Amino acid sequence: MTRPDTATAPPGPGPQAPAGGRSRRGAPRTYDFRRPTKLGREHVRVLQIAQEAFARQATTVLTTMLRTGARLELLGIEQHSYDDYVATLPDPCFLTTFTIEPLAGKGLLAYPLDIAMATVDHMLGGSGTAHQPERPMTAMETTITGQLMTRLLQEFAAAFAHVAVMQPVADDIEYNPALAQAAAGSDTVMVARFTMTIGSREGSASLVLPFSSFAPALSNAASPQLSESAQRKRQRAAQLLAERLELVPVDVSVRFSPLEVSSDDLLSLTVGDVLLLRHPRDAPLEVTTNDTVFAHAIASNHRRRLAAAIVPAPSVAAKDSA
Repeated sequence: MTRPDTATAPPGPGPQAPAGGRSRRGAPRTYDFRRPTKLGREHVRVLQIAQEAFARQATTVLTTMLRTGARLELLGIEQHSYDDYVATLPDPCFLTTFTIEPLAGKGLLAYPLDIAMATVDHMLGGSGTAHQPERPMTAMETTITGQLMTRLLQEFAAAFAHVAVMQPVADDIEYNPALAQAAAGSDTVMVARFTMTIGSREGSASLVLPFSSFAPALSNAASPQLSESAQRKRQRAAQLLAERLELVPVDVSVRFSPLEVSSDDLLSLTVGDVLLLRHPRDAPLEVTTNDTVFAHAIASNHRRRLAAAIVPAPSVAAKDSA
């Protein structure tokens, strides 16, 4: 069964573009109901930011250490079971697993074996253009490659610092994808796919991370929760704002009930005319601000000055008398 899905991509090439060369939006993709989608749009966005940062820093590391043109460019983020991901890798292939402590599980970095051999050639002063052998690396080649992996994993940790604090350490190198046990076959993994260019060589690279280990960190990064100190600062700011609002001066008026007159009567008013107020003699005056009645009062005096004594609202007084 198929349905449109933006967070989960099937292994291997995606749907083919129409003959006109334009790709269809919302093209159906394979959906396995035994493995419901776990990687949401907000998770993909957080991962994309981190993986793009890693790609930029890895490009700098590769260019500096290999002393040749190099580039790592993110293509996209996908979700697979680990078995489905492994099925997309060529055999042989260069794969290095690494721990992601204090998080559980392992990560995996994979790219073509000829590019891995070419990086060793470059680091030893070669041009990297010669034909590269398809065989496991020697002990010396493994040691040289380990130096490059250490630098790349340092950049990986820095790029993911806003998601989770990690201390990744290279664990093992494999050449047969079936032997690189970074996760159980049915485990859900997040796969970042890259285009990797070293000198004149170009191939596909992928960085694999276990979803279960990163799920809480991704949710927190997508909807960050404030620390206790940040919460205290916000509460203090709200308290200060409330205190300042109570000190803001406002204009207050004490008035009779408003009187409506026609425009003609208003324009014809002269000195000595009398306006008949419709305010009942026993009704309190209205206390207003910004034309909003918020209290009632009666005329009074205080120390030889006119004043207004606040009294209950007419409706409240009527209920009390009843």
